[in-house]
Amino acid sequence: MKYYTSINDIDNINVWIEEAKALKADPLQDIELGKNKTLGLLFFNSSLRTRLSTQKAALNLGMNPIVMNVFGDAWAIEFGDGTVMDGNTAEHIKEAAAVVSQYCDIIAVRAFPSLTDRELDESEYVLESFKKFASVPVISMESATGHPLQALTDAITISEHAKVAKPKVVLSWAPHVKALPHAVANSFTQAMQKMDVDFVIANPEGYDLNPEITGDTPIYHNQEEALKDADFVYTKNWSSYEDYGNMDNKDLRWTITKDKISDAKFMHCLPVRRNLIVEDAVLDSDSSLVIQQANNRTFAAQLVLKKILKGL
Repeated sequence: MKYYTSINDIDNINVWIEEAKALKADPLQDIELGKNKTLGLLFFNSSLRTRLSTQKAALNLGMNPIVMNVFGDAWAIEFGDGTVMDGNTAEHIKEAAAVVSQYCDIIAVRAFPSLTDRELDESEYVLESFKKFASVPVISMESATGHPLQALTDAITISEHAKVAKPKVVLSWAPHVKALPHAVANSFTQAMQKMDVDFVIANPEGYDLNPEITGDTPIYHNQEEALKDADFVYTKNWSSYEDYGNMDNKDLRWTITKDKISDAKFMHCLPVRRNLIVEDAVLDSDSSLVIQQANNRTFAAQLVLKKILKGL
């Protein structure tokens, strides 16, 4: 395995889930596997869970993680091909990726979308440039359109807490103060499509996700109807895909409340804005799995790193 940049890089999600659970039961079982190997973590955007959990995963495998905030700590990188670099960028991705490959055995990259140019964002130019010009394996720690580490985490968490053979899982949009990417929602949708769950999406009209990703997944524009008999409610805001990047809708009637979800388990990737995305009564209850999800971030990343290390 050389790349983990999409949830579709998983060949059998049920097998991966069980392997991750085994790592969780004994996190240091492969401590020698990454000995004398270096993981480069490149952040083009801020991070808390992804940064710490991926470092922890590397340490559990005996690796040496190096962390860099690319914008602020490094030269501004140019991604354009044939560009005359007479502006603010000082280093081209061709050299940058090649150089980082000399220092690191695996490169992990985190970069958000602009939410202004859909075609550019969907090209995944940052992630794809590293895949093209790096000579070592590349992992996505979230990109313009996907967050495969988070989605694997969520699949693990649902498997751990499911009480019925085929649980109903609802991905519900919720209001936010600003436009947010589609990455988490996209990858979660793709992960659920690989699992044996009854999966539906709820969002206001005008906020449907990319139809190429949702496919045949049922989409409700009535939240209460979608939430009926839910076992898991995964809540996330995303901006409009059709009117790309628009976030005019801040309808508080889509906020998740205890009355709406009853005894269903609540999930969110964090950070979460209390009493906007979800009310305190849900987050502070036994229904909330957000801390368990955050814990599983380590073992999702550790599994991916283990599979790549075995291929080096």
